[in-house]
Amino acid sequence: MTDSILPRSPWAGTINFHDGTPIRSIAPDELARTLQAHELYVESKQRSGKRANLDSTDLVGKSFTGMKLCHIRMQCADLAGADFTGADLGRAILIGATLQRGRLVAADLTRGRLSGINLTDADCEGVRMAKADMEFAIMANSDFSNANFHDADMSGAILDAADFSGADLRRANLRGASFQDTRLHGADLRDARMGGAILKNTSFNGADLRGAYLRVAKFYRTDLSGTDLRDVKGLTAEQIMKTIRDAHTRLPFDLITEQEDGE
Repeated sequence: MTDSILPRSPWAGTINFHDGTPIRSIAPDELARTLQAHELYVESKQRSGKRANLDSTDLVGKSFTGMKLCHIRMQCADLAGADFTGADLGRAILIGATLQRGRLVAADLTRGRLSGINLTDADCEGVRMAKADMEFAIMANSDFSNANFHDADMSGAILDAADFSGADLRRANLRGASFQDTRLHGADLRDARMGGAILKNTSFNGADLRGAYLRVAKFYRTDLSGTDLRDVKGLTAEQIMKTIRDAHTRLPFDLITEQEDGE
Protein backbone atom coordinates (compact mmCIF):
# COMPACT_ATOMS: atom_id res chain seq x y z
CA MET A 1 0.00 0.00 0.00
CA THR A 2 1.48 3.34 -1.00
CA ASP A 3 1.25 6.49 1.08
CA SER A 4 -1.02 8.11 -1.49
CA ILE A 5 -3.82 5.60 -0.91
CA LEU A 6 -3.49 5.07 2.83
CA PRO A 7 -6.86 5.36 4.61
CA ARG A 8 -7.15 8.58 6.55
CA SER A 9 -8.30 9.21 10.10
CA PRO A 10 -11.05 11.82 10.62
CA TRP A 11 -8.29 13.76 12.43
CA ALA A 12 -5.69 13.29 9.69
CA GLY A 13 -3.34 16.24 9.51
CA THR A 14 -4.12 17.51 13.00
CA ILE A 15 -1.15 15.71 14.58
CA ASN A 16 2.33 15.41 13.08
CA PHE A 17 4.49 12.71 14.68
CA HIS A 18 7.57 13.61 12.62
CA ASP A 19 9.95 16.33 13.75
CA GLY A 20 11.54 16.79 10.32
CA THR A 21 14.76 14.96 11.20
CA PRO A 22 16.10 13.31 8.02
CA ILE A 23 16.47 9.53 7.93
CA ARG A 24 20.10 8.54 8.51
CA SER A 25 21.87 5.41 7.32
CA ILE A 26 23.81 3.11 9.63
CA ALA A 27 26.63 0.73 8.76
CA PRO A 28 26.00 -2.97 9.53
CA ASP A 29 28.90 -3.18 11.99
CA GLU A 30 27.72 -0.07 13.85
CA LEU A 31 24.19 -1.47 14.06
CA ALA A 32 25.50 -4.78 15.39
CA ARG A 33 27.53 -3.00 18.10
CA THR A 34 24.58 -0.79 19.01
CA LEU A 35 22.24 -3.76 19.41
CA GLN A 36 24.82 -5.77 21.33
CA ALA A 37 25.32 -2.91 23.78
CA HIS A 38 21.54 -2.55 24.14
CA GLU A 39 21.03 -6.23 24.91
CA LEU A 40 23.69 -5.94 27.62
CA TYR A 41 21.86 -2.84 28.89
CA VAL A 42 18.66 -4.91 29.16
CA GLU A 43 20.26 -8.02 30.66
CA SER A 44 22.19 -6.04 33.27
CA LYS A 45 19.05 -4.10 34.21
CA GLN A 46 20.63 -0.86 32.97
CA ARG A 47 23.83 -1.26 35.01
CA SER A 48 26.08 -1.71 31.95
CA GLY A 49 25.87 -1.49 28.19
CA LYS A 50 24.04 1.40 26.56
CA ARG A 51 20.46 2.08 25.58
CA ALA A 52 20.16 2.13 21.79
CA ASN A 53 18.91 5.26 20.07
CA LEU A 54 17.91 4.44 16.49
CA ASP A 55 15.53 7.34 16.00
CA SER A 56 15.10 8.38 12.35
CA THR A 57 17.35 5.54 11.16
CA ASP A 58 17.08 3.54 7.93
CA LEU A 59 16.46 -0.04 9.11
CA VAL A 60 14.54 -1.27 6.08
CA GLY A 61 14.36 -5.06 5.90
CA LYS A 62 16.54 -5.63 8.97
CA SER A 63 16.06 -8.71 11.18
CA PHE A 64 15.61 -8.31 14.94
CA THR A 65 14.11 -11.76 15.56
CA GLY A 66 14.18 -12.89 19.18
CA MET A 67 16.21 -9.88 20.36
CA LYS A 68 15.89 -8.21 23.75
CA LEU A 69 14.99 -4.66 22.79
CA CYS A 70 13.12 -3.36 25.85
CA HIS A 71 13.15 0.46 26.04
CA ILE A 72 14.85 0.82 22.63
CA ARG A 73 14.32 4.09 20.76
CA MET A 74 13.18 3.81 17.14
CA GLN A 75 11.06 6.94 16.85
CA CYS A 76 10.35 7.86 13.20
CA ALA A 77 12.66 5.04 12.04
CA ASP A 78 12.10 3.45 8.63
CA LEU A 79 11.46 -0.21 9.48
CA ALA A 80 9.62 -1.24 6.31
CA GLY A 81 9.83 -5.01 5.92
CA ALA A 82 11.75 -5.44 9.21
CA ASP A 83 11.33 -8.71 11.13
CA PHE A 84 10.74 -8.58 14.89
CA THR A 85 9.39 -12.12 15.28
CA GLY A 86 9.53 -13.11 18.95
CA ALA A 87 11.41 -9.93 19.93
CA ASP A 88 10.94 -8.26 23.32
CA LEU A 89 10.09 -4.60 22.70
CA GLY A 90 8.44 -3.82 26.01
CA ARG A 91 8.21 -0.04 26.56
CA ALA A 92 9.98 0.58 23.23
CA ILE A 93 9.50 3.97 21.56
CA LEU A 94 8.33 3.68 17.94
CA ILE A 95 6.32 6.89 17.67
CA GLY A 96 5.81 7.79 14.01
CA ALA A 97 7.86 4.80 12.81
CA THR A 98 7.15 3.06 9.49
CA LEU A 99 6.73 -0.71 9.68
CA GLN A 100 4.85 -1.45 6.47
CA ARG A 101 5.01 -5.13 5.47
CA GLY A 102 6.87 -5.85 8.71
CA ARG A 103 6.67 -8.93 10.95
CA LEU A 104 5.80 -8.76 14.64
CA VAL A 105 4.65 -12.34 15.08
CA ALA A 106 4.60 -13.20 18.82
CA ALA A 107 6.59 -10.02 19.59
CA ASP A 108 6.06 -8.25 22.93
CA LEU A 109 5.39 -4.49 22.77
CA THR A 110 3.65 -4.23 26.12
CA ARG A 111 3.44 -0.58 27.23
CA GLY A 112 5.17 0.49 24.02
CA ARG A 113 4.81 4.02 22.69
CA LEU A 114 3.57 3.57 19.12
CA SER A 115 1.44 6.64 18.44
CA GLY A 116 1.22 7.41 14.71
CA ILE A 117 3.04 4.22 13.69
CA ASN A 118 2.47 3.00 10.10
CA LEU A 119 1.85 -0.72 10.52
CA THR A 120 0.03 -1.56 7.29
CA ASP A 121 0.18 -4.88 5.42
CA ALA A 122 2.03 -6.39 8.38
CA ASP A 123 2.07 -9.89 9.89
CA CYS A 124 1.43 -9.42 13.61
CA GLU A 125 -0.27 -12.66 14.64
CA GLY A 126 -0.08 -13.15 18.40
CA VAL A 127 1.67 -9.82 19.03
CA ARG A 128 1.35 -8.44 22.57
CA MET A 129 0.54 -4.72 22.72
CA ALA A 130 -1.25 -4.56 26.05
CA LYS A 131 -1.35 -1.08 27.61
CA ALA A 132 0.47 0.39 24.60
CA ASP A 133 -0.06 3.99 23.43
CA MET A 134 -1.15 3.71 19.79
CA GLU A 135 -3.22 6.82 19.13
CA PHE A 136 -3.75 7.54 15.43
CA ALA A 137 -1.78 4.46 14.37
CA ILE A 138 -2.35 3.24 10.81
CA MET A 139 -2.80 -0.54 11.00
CA ALA A 140 -4.85 -1.34 7.89
CA ASN A 141 -4.70 -4.66 6.00
CA SER A 142 -2.65 -6.35 8.72
CA ASP A 143 -3.03 -9.65 10.60
CA PHE A 144 -3.54 -9.15 14.34
CA SER A 145 -5.28 -12.46 14.98
CA ASN A 146 -4.93 -13.74 18.55
CA ALA A 147 -3.09 -10.52 19.51
CA ASN A 148 -3.31 -8.90 22.95
CA PHE A 149 -4.37 -5.23 23.09
CA HIS A 150 -6.04 -5.13 26.49
CA ASP A 151 -6.06 -1.62 27.99
CA ALA A 152 -4.25 -0.20 24.92
CA ASP A 153 -5.00 3.33 23.72
CA MET A 154 -5.92 3.00 20.02
CA SER A 155 -8.10 6.08 19.77
CA GLY A 156 -8.33 7.47 16.24
CA ALA A 157 -6.47 4.47 14.81
CA ILE A 158 -7.09 3.22 11.27
CA LEU A 159 -7.79 -0.52 11.46
CA ASP A 160 -9.52 -0.98 8.09
CA ALA A 161 -9.50 -4.46 6.52
CA ALA A 162 -7.34 -5.81 9.36
CA ASP A 163 -7.91 -9.19 11.00
CA PHE A 164 -8.42 -9.12 14.78
CA SER A 165 -9.97 -12.59 15.03
CA GLY A 166 -9.52 -13.97 18.53
CA ALA A 167 -7.80 -10.78 19.72
CA ASP A 168 -7.99 -9.53 23.31
CA LEU A 169 -9.24 -5.91 23.23
CA ARG A 170 -10.67 -5.73 26.73
CA ARG A 171 -10.92 -2.17 28.03
CA ALA A 172 -9.10 -0.86 24.96
CA ASN A 173 -9.67 2.79 24.05
CA LEU A 174 -11.00 2.61 20.47
CA ARG A 175 -12.84 5.93 20.38
CA GLY A 176 -13.06 7.31 16.85
CA ALA A 177 -11.16 4.33 15.40
CA SER A 178 -12.01 3.14 11.88
CA PHE A 179 -12.94 -0.54 11.50
CA GLN A 180 -14.17 -0.52 7.90
CA ASP A 181 -14.19 -4.08 6.46
CA THR A 182 -12.39 -5.28 9.60
CA ARG A 183 -12.73 -8.83 10.94
CA LEU A 184 -13.15 -9.31 14.70
CA HIS A 185 -14.42 -12.89 14.78
CA GLY A 186 -14.44 -14.20 18.33
CA ALA A 187 -12.62 -11.11 19.64
CA ASP A 188 -12.93 -10.11 23.29
CA LEU A 189 -14.06 -6.45 23.45
CA ARG A 190 -15.54 -6.44 26.93
CA ASP A 191 -15.64 -2.91 28.38
CA ALA A 192 -13.91 -1.48 25.28
CA ARG A 193 -14.55 2.22 24.63
CA MET A 194 -15.79 2.54 21.05
CA GLY A 195 -17.65 5.83 21.07
CA GLY A 196 -17.71 7.34 17.57
CA ALA A 197 -15.97 4.33 16.02
CA ILE A 198 -16.63 3.67 12.31
CA LEU A 199 -18.04 0.14 11.97
CA LYS A 200 -18.92 -0.03 8.27
CA ASN A 201 -18.97 -3.63 6.96
CA THR A 202 -17.26 -4.74 10.17
CA SER A 203 -17.69 -8.38 11.20
CA PHE A 204 -18.04 -9.11 14.92
CA ASN A 205 -19.14 -12.70 14.34
CA GLY A 206 -19.03 -14.45 17.73
CA ALA A 207 -17.34 -11.50 19.48
CA ASP A 208 -17.93 -10.54 23.12
CA LEU A 209 -18.82 -6.84 23.54
CA ARG A 210 -20.38 -7.00 26.98
CA GLY A 211 -20.03 -3.68 28.74
CA ALA A 212 -18.58 -1.91 25.69
CA TYR A 213 -19.33 1.79 25.16
CA LEU A 214 -20.87 2.40 21.71
CA ARG A 215 -22.39 5.87 21.87
CA VAL A 216 -22.57 7.45 18.37
CA ALA A 217 -20.59 4.57 16.87
CA LYS A 218 -21.37 4.46 13.15
CA PHE A 219 -22.91 1.12 12.09
CA TYR A 220 -23.55 0.13 8.47
CA ARG A 221 -24.00 -3.51 7.41
CA THR A 222 -22.15 -4.45 10.58
CA ASP A 223 -22.25 -8.22 11.15
CA LEU A 224 -23.33 -8.97 14.72
CA SER A 225 -24.07 -12.65 14.14
CA GLY A 226 -23.45 -14.54 17.37
CA THR A 227 -22.25 -11.36 19.07
CA ASP A 228 -22.84 -10.81 22.80
CA LEU A 229 -23.99 -7.21 23.34
CA ARG A 230 -25.41 -7.54 26.83
CA ASP A 231 -24.80 -4.56 29.09
CA VAL A 232 -23.33 -2.40 26.31
CA LYS A 233 -23.68 1.33 26.85
CA GLY A 234 -24.94 3.96 24.42
CA LEU A 235 -26.36 1.55 21.81
CA THR A 236 -29.64 2.62 20.21
CA ALA A 237 -32.34 0.91 18.19
CA GLU A 238 -31.40 3.13 15.24
CA GLN A 239 -27.86 1.78 15.30
CA ILE A 240 -29.11 -1.82 15.55
CA MET A 241 -31.32 -1.35 12.47
CA LYS A 242 -28.14 -0.95 10.36
CA THR A 243 -26.68 -4.29 11.43
CA ILE A 244 -26.84 -7.95 10.42
CA ARG A 245 -28.01 -10.25 13.25
CA ASP A 246 -28.96 -13.87 13.73
CA ALA A 247 -30.67 -16.01 16.36
CA HIS A 248 -27.47 -16.11 18.40
CA THR A 249 -27.06 -12.33 18.66
CA ARG A 250 -27.55 -11.27 22.28
CA LEU A 251 -28.88 -7.71 22.56
CA PRO A 252 -28.97 -5.59 25.73
CA PHE A 253 -32.14 -6.00 27.73
CA ASP A 254 -33.38 -2.44 27.15
CA LEU A 255 -33.25 -2.88 23.36
CA ILE A 256 -35.01 -6.25 23.53
CA THR A 257 -37.80 -4.62 25.55
CA GLU A 258 -37.96 -1.66 23.14
CA GLN A 259 -38.25 -3.97 20.12
CA GLU A 260 -41.00 -6.03 21.82
CA ASP A 261 -42.95 -2.87 22.71
CA GLY A 262 -42.75 -1.75 19.09
CA GLU A 263 -44.25 -4.92 17.70
